[in-house]
Amino acid sequence: MLIKQKIYEKNSVLTPTNYGINTPFLFTHYSQKIPDTASSVLFFLQCVLWFFIAKKDNLAKAERQSAKEVVKALIDGLWALILPVFILVGLRSGKFTPTEAGVIAAVYALVIGLFVYKELKINMLMDCLVSAAKSSSVIMFLAAAAMVSSWMMTVANVPAIVTGILAPFINHPTLLMFIICIIVLLVGTSMDVTPTIMILTPVLLPAVKAAGIDVAYFGVVFILMTVMGLLTPPVGTVLNVACGAGKINMERMVKSIWPFLLAEVIILLLMVLFPAIVTVPMNFFLG
Repeated sequence: MLIKQKIYEKNSVLTPTNYGINTPFLFTHYSQKIPDTASSVLFFLQCVLWFFIAKKDNLAKAERQSAKEVVKALIDGLWALILPVFILVGLRSGKFTPTEAGVIAAVYALVIGLFVYKELKINMLMDCLVSAAKSSSVIMFLAAAAMVSSWMMTVANVPAIVTGILAPFINHPTLLMFIICIIVLLVGTSMDVTPTIMILTPVLLPAVKAAGIDVAYFGVVFILMTVMGLLTPPVGTVLNVACGAGKINMERMVKSIWPFLLAEVIILLLMVLFPAIVTVPMNFFLG
């Protein structure tokens, strides 16, 4: 779930950056409102499900820590806990953009890792830079290929064709969102998140605007739907990472995650049926 949370955050910036949606608006919309509403319910359901699964499988319980150990751990992690608060306050106040926030976070983590926690050594920096360059290059190659595909679809007038196909549903926004969710989920089962966003967004956005659907609301639902593809075969990026880390096979992993996947489906259905779950907190916080 932590891996997925980071992917949510990354793509809440990636989506608007490339297709004209106000980035701070969507980022604030997502980071403030979704945890306050839908995600709170989602994580609560997942905790309840995990309680019953752990009880059924008789999983080993972690040793309860004393109050002194809890306080010590909190103090030790204080420098790390300050970072997300600092970023959110800066974004919310308009002091810096999401892109600048990434730079600030990297520099802050570098300084804290070198001089406070001292887990990062000078001789490790080159390996870190090479690893970051490799990760960034993969994303940029995917983005480049996706932009070529996007250009070809634009030349072929695919967005207009898709809008025409979805025209019968333009006057029924809820039904249109259901159809879009199905399309995105099917594509997400065989394609990674970044190319899915960069290819499908320019295709679906004209129909969304024509239906009068709030683009920030669409962005939140769209990102959550694409990330759900990370939990579904045949790609299942998160599943593969979890299987490798836990040294278990895919079949056992799939059997274990279906209750949590079901909880996400329920939340997404509620968000589609009741857009106010997203839009009301947005309007409240943004005035």
